[in-house]
Amino acid sequence: MAARLVTPNDILPYETYAKERKERRAKVTAMKRARRISVGPDATFYFENYDTMFHQIHEMLHIERGGAEQVADELDAYNPLIPNGSELVATLMFEIDDEARRERELRRLTGVETQIHIELDGDVVDAVVPEGEIERTKADGKTSSVHFLHFPFTPAQIAKFRALKVRVILSITHPNYGHMALIDGETRASLAADFDV
Repeated sequence: MAARLVTPNDILPYETYAKERKERRAKVTAMKRARRISVGPDATFYFENYDTMFHQIHEMLHIERGGAEQVADELDAYNPLIPNGSELVATLMFEIDDEARRERELRRLTGVETQIHIELDGDVVDAVVPEGEIERTKADGKTSSVHFLHFPFTPAQIAKFRALKVRVILSITHPNYGHMALIDGETRASLAADFDV
């Protein structure tokens, strides 16, 4: 099934969004809290959906005020992060405040984007970097602090994700960063709503 995308017709007039911004931001912040998973000390996954991308697009337009030309750019940038109905999509951020430590750790995490998985009772969904996405690990081995990841599920894997008796684990299996976190409760319920099959 195709993703429900944000279209130019969905874009609110600047004045409307400005008037509603505070209330909309509070609502999205609460929703995003349930869609945030920390894995180990430095990695945080922010699972995206239509609402988070609708908000992000409007925030960019509100801040930059680039007009119609900017609308097209923002739609091109953020629509690919809306799940298509049979996947989960996440922005992974390595959040390290200390600059020297951040530089050191990102050099130790070469290729980390290929070693991220969701495990469902022995079944594994590997993270996929979309075709055409810019290379996040540079030739010198340093990886980016931000990665955009898709987790494509089969119908059977979606059924497992929805079955509460099945344990679901989000893991990073990089030799220099081996950590995992349980996906459960409110977070699991919120992510399960991303599937429409």
